[in-house]
Amino acid sequence: MKGNQFSKNNNSVFNKTNETIYKDRKNNSLNNQKFKGGSKLIIQQHRHQGVFVARGKEDAICTKNMIFGESVYGEKRILIKETDQKFEFRIWNPFRSKLSAAILGGIDDIFLKPGMKVLYLGAASGTTVSHISDIIGKDGTIYAVEFSHRSGRDLLNLAKKRQNIIPIIEDARHPQKYRMFLTMVDLIFSDIAQPDQARILSINANHFLRSGGFFIITIKASCIDSTSEPSLIFSKEVQKLQKENFKPIEQITLEPYERDHAMVFGKFRTKKFST
Repeated sequence: MKGNQFSKNNNSVFNKTNETIYKDRKNNSLNNQKFKGGSKLIIQQHRHQGVFVARGKEDAICTKNMIFGESVYGEKRILIKETDQKFEFRIWNPFRSKLSAAILGGIDDIFLKPGMKVLYLGAASGTTVSHISDIIGKDGTIYAVEFSHRSGRDLLNLAKKRQNIIPIIEDARHPQKYRMFLTMVDLIFSDIAQPDQARILSINANHFLRSGGFFIITIKASCIDSTSEPSLIFSKEVQKLQKENFKPIEQITLEPYERDHAMVFGKFRTKKFST
């Protein structure tokens, strides 16, 4: 696994309750994607589009809040002021979001960009969905599929405020049941802790993912086989993906944020179709 970009000792920032830090920005241009909060806080553009780094006493990654003044899961927020403009950033907790953990682990490319159409399988209550919503912006769309009706209610409430989220309360094993709600998408994110998660990703990709599109899948070793070594399980899952026209590009484990978890990032149908 690649080394973390930020020290483990900085994790205390993620344990705080909902809080907004107000800072006045001085002599910095928005176009430079760099903001200063006096002498103690700097927010810089991360190399991944739509992701930022809040540098101060405790470093953390964040996204620019699409819904100003609103938190989603009690996350800490940072408000940057500049004359008549205000910008708010939401701290992205790696203990609550596997994608955040992968970014902190040094993943090369998350493939997410403004304006993209994303299908998210296993959206739960919408923690990671909300940050992807920030990244893809108002011109993007995220179709959030969740089977649990309890989590689905949280998704519905989230979608009332974030109009780029379309909640779908349905079983991801049966994409034909929600095909009428979707167009072709640019990326599928699968976070389903099931033994057949590679098959679930494949059937959804064949329905909705454009040729040359991207995929992200999280793998929880214990959900597939609790008796085998996690590294062996990860390898077997990657082989399953390769047989289904997926081209894995990068794999990363999620320690210290998640135990025996890995994420695989890659492309779909690159051999048969040009990208």
